[in-house]
Amino acid sequence: MAETVRLAEKDLRNWKLLRDFQERLEATLGGQPLHPSWEHPQRRLEAAEYLSLFLFGLLNPVLTSMRGLCQASHLERVQAEVCRRPVSLASFSEAQHLCDPARLKTIFSSLRQEVGRQPERRSQPGADPKWLRMMEVVDSTLWYVLPRMHWALWRNQGVRQNAVRLHVKYHVWESLPSALAVTTGKACERRQWEQAAQPGEFHVGDRYFGEDYQLLQRLMDKGCSFAVRLRQSAVWRVEETLSLTEADRKAGVVEDLWVRLGSEGQGPRVRLVRVPTQEEDVLIATDVGPRDMSAEVAALCYRHRWEVELFFRWLKYVMGSHHWMAESPTGVAVQLYLTLIGAQLLLLYTGRRPNKRLLELLQFYFMGWASAEEVMALLQKDTAQKKK
Repeated sequence: MAETVRLAEKDLRNWKLLRDFQERLEATLGGQPLHPSWEHPQRRLEAAEYLSLFLFGLLNPVLTSMRGLCQASHLERVQAEVCRRPVSLASFSEAQHLCDPARLKTIFSSLRQEVGRQPERRSQPGADPKWLRMMEVVDSTLWYVLPRMHWALWRNQGVRQNAVRLHVKYHVWESLPSALAVTTGKACERRQWEQAAQPGEFHVGDRYFGEDYQLLQRLMDKGCSFAVRLRQSAVWRVEETLSLTEADRKAGVVEDLWVRLGSEGQGPRVRLVRVPTQEEDVLIATDVGPRDMSAEVAALCYRHRWEVELFFRWLKYVMGSHHWMAESPTGVAVQLYLTLIGAQLLLLYTGRRPNKRLLELLQFYFMGWASAEEVMALLQKDTAQKKK
């Protein structure tokens, strides 16, 4: 796995995110068949140009609409570096139906391998880092979309609400999503979890994922381990009470049991780790035995589940993926993948996930209002603060 690139001032002056993306895109598209419409003699816009222009719009704070993006394609420098020719509103809109998001998913996956593990990640003293290194949080987040996007119906509770859902497996140790899928808002999260789960993986999930006992059994049969939270209404039959260590008690664990889930004990056999909080007890169900994972580590792994929420917040409010420049199912998937690719490129170049202030300063730099020295000063300041 490649090490994360560390940005130096001389590198920043030659920083070309779009050129980097275009090279990766060319390698992905090269030699593979595209939609036949791209080969039509009257079509002037090429697939690579469309995707490059789309990413340019997502990274540029000035552009907030598809109309504005197409108008920017008339600028000489934009044509020289992004799309080679002016792009009409109709051409840009139609192109969303001709792209395969799977190609962008391939680019995202390769970028993830290059970014690698963030060096500041540390495990807590005394805790075996094995499971923290393995754990992937399964979760999803919603993006509300326009009322006219009828295909994305989420729910109708007096008012029709449309939304799309991004499902992720978030690798906590690497601070990166390891797998993702884009669906309509009402798509079942548990079904996506089962489809994405692979033998040998270890997943952590919230209460929604602990509701389906049959699903937990199927995942165990598949060879996928888990630590999911149960609802307070969950019922089980106790088979064995396990002893707690001093480290378990310090982690807040008050009970560690082998149980059979279900009122009649008809569900899967799992360990139940109980951790009281001010509001209610946290009930963690895992299939991993005490010899391999202590109750302390089970509680610690679930505590790290909240990091995926921070990732979602960063993706929505720092990367600014709010305005939709495409409204079809394929177009929405393309936009979300391009947003994630842009985020990965920033992470690859800066060596960290840019916060809002750093992203603003980078945008000022790209627009000519900030110097490379000012960007480097903020990067060095952030690094010093993290080391404290």
